[in-house]
Amino acid sequence: MCTGKCALCVGTSLYPLAVISIICNIMLFFPGWDVKYAQNQQITEEVKYMGGLVGGGILVLIPALHIHLTGKQGCCANRCGMFLSILFAAVGVAGALYSFIVALMGLINGPYCKHFLIIWGTPFKDGKESYLKDRSKWGTCTEPKNVVEFNVGLFSTLLMTSALQLILCAIQMINGLFGCLCGTCKEKGPL
Repeated sequence: MCTGKCALCVGTSLYPLAVISIICNIMLFFPGWDVKYAQNQQITEEVKYMGGLVGGGILVLIPALHIHLTGKQGCCANRCGMFLSILFAAVGVAGALYSFIVALMGLINGPYCKHFLIIWGTPFKDGKESYLKDRSKWGTCTEPKNVVEFNVGLFSTLLMTSALQLILCAIQMINGLFGCLCGTCKEKGPL
């Protein structure tokens, strides 16, 4: 496969992943599908870091656009374009890594919820064992309804999405290096 076609494939693959990251992060602002928790600042701390919106979203969407356009210019485009795709892919790696770390911390710390009937906090944050292994602990959170499932589902999606973004951007960095060093692979016509 030519480096230009590979860049086109990587760029197009990053678009839906960035959109999924943005949607997941926006949804995390509304636990229990209610706006009152966001208005009262009763949302998980990691949601406020906007890993999916900024990291996996904007910081991946911009490189995806450039990488896609670099691949569209021809089989390998040009050496300068491939060099710039390395830099943009590095920005994508940084954004995906940020999103991955925030999602991982969101899963480890658990949701911000009402527990013991009146206390708002993060009940699973300093636990000796992970709440993810023991579903019977999930009932500790009484409000918002099903917040543990909500957070686990969306943060897990963000985690997987950002891991894929990280892999694709790393592939593009290697692909861009080959395109930069080897030049174009366009077929030469008759002289």
